[in-house]
Amino acid sequence: MKKVILTIAGSDSCAGAGIQQDLKTVTSLGHYCATVVTAVTAQNTVGVQGVMPVSKDMVTAQLQAVLTDLDVSAVKTGMIPNRDCAEAVVEALQNVRCPIVCDPVMISTSGTRLMTEDCIDYVRRNLFPLCTLVTPNIPEAEYLGDMSNCNAVLLKGGHVDGDVMTDRLKLNDGGMFEFSSPRINTGNLHGTGCTLSSAIATYLAEGKSLPEAVRLGKEVIDRGLNGGKNLHIGNGNGPLWLFD
Repeated sequence: MKKVILTIAGSDSCAGAGIQQDLKTVTSLGHYCATVVTAVTAQNTVGVQGVMPVSKDMVTAQLQAVLTDLDVSAVKTGMIPNRDCAEAVVEALQNVRCPIVCDPVMISTSGTRLMTEDCIDYVRRNLFPLCTLVTPNIPEAEYLGDMSNCNAVLLKGGHVDGDVMTDRLKLNDGGMFEFSSPRINTGNLHGTGCTLSSAIATYLAEGKSLPEAVRLGKEVIDRGLNGGKNLHIGNGNGPLWLFD
């Protein structure tokens, strides 16, 4: 049975991350992806040239349109640019009864800030407790600090040097799981966080346990990295490829 996965994130004009990558990820796994756009970005493989947040009223309208019509089986949140947008998202998701995966996108790979300071604090206090899983990378986790109010945290290990990448899943009951895989030699890494979080949300929608959803999500990342390592799209950090 096809599941509906809702992604709440920014638009990436070169389609390697954000809403566009979430769409591709969910579709590659055989399900349907609905979208709520939180920001429009001008970006390419080299970097982010501009960001325009969507108004709170429009974010709210998009959320209402989707949630009152579609039977959403899981939600993934990505870029939330400011507190107004965060308030709209939290208000809408308080009554959602399905898995929610939050990828706390704060700074782009090229160094552009994508979330205001007051938004980071608001998301940490109000969105994280609603989520089944929060998926920070190591720099994001260091910036966020205490995340004890989270139900589960997946600390992504891609920023650590070495031939093996290890992600660590910590559950609020004290359970710990590690997921290791060989580092894939590629310069095309754009959208890995979006891919992983939307894949995990999709597997949770299928009824998989959280550790199993993470394990399978890691397999999607490996497939995308291997599939995209020989792509020549743009002059910088290129995209993953999830299709045969």
